[in-house]
Amino acid sequence: MKIGVISDTHDLLRPEVLKKLTGCDRILHDGDISSQKILDQLAEIAPVTVVRGNNDKEWAARLPLFIDTQIAGLRVYMTHKKKDLPADLSPYDLVIYGHSHKYEEKREGKTILLNPGSCGPRRFNQPITMAVLHLSAEGQVERIEKIDIPHQGPQFKADDLKKKDIEKIEKLMLKGRTYAEIAKTLHLEEAVAEQVCRLYSTHPGVDAEGVMRKMGL
Repeated sequence: MKIGVISDTHDLLRPEVLKKLTGCDRILHDGDISSQKILDQLAEIAPVTVVRGNNDKEWAARLPLFIDTQIAGLRVYMTHKKKDLPADLSPYDLVIYGHSHKYEEKREGKTILLNPGSCGPRRFNQPITMAVLHLSAEGQVERIEKIDIPHQGPQFKADDLKKKDIEKIEKLMLKGRTYAEIAKTLHLEEAVAEQVCRLYSTHPGVDAEGVMRKMGL
């Protein structure tokens, strides 16, 4: 049995991700989905177990913030943010969390803790990742396959951004301009415009200097 584990798709299902999920018997999505159409696409492949992420708004109100369930004989706990995990994880065979966009895999006793990273839009220079669990006939996790999705888009140097650029991007975003329009207007790589806009969207109240700090500038 194979279980696909993904998180933080942010309204993007890459063809490479769909290909890796094809053949899985179950899909776990750990939040920041961004639209129902993503879940509908996944459901065409296999049954989906999903929790709500911090960026999943009104449309996702019906989705749980955490799940404590049995899947293929494994006791599984899922929630979007690591900080929201229970203090005692020992009852669980598998614990899934996301949010950071950074792949993490470790064991605490019999418990496997897994953050599949993000396989949606790329954040800065972070890798695009997901995981597939391979289970034995007895329902034990035989191995965890970390999958790195090649980044095909343009590379960019975040160091090129200045405070005035961040402020200009915000103004155009508030006017409803698309990433492509912002990039063309300001002569930026589209990936730069997208990352800045996403930071403004996911961190309400942040100013240009705050965006720069979060980008490590």
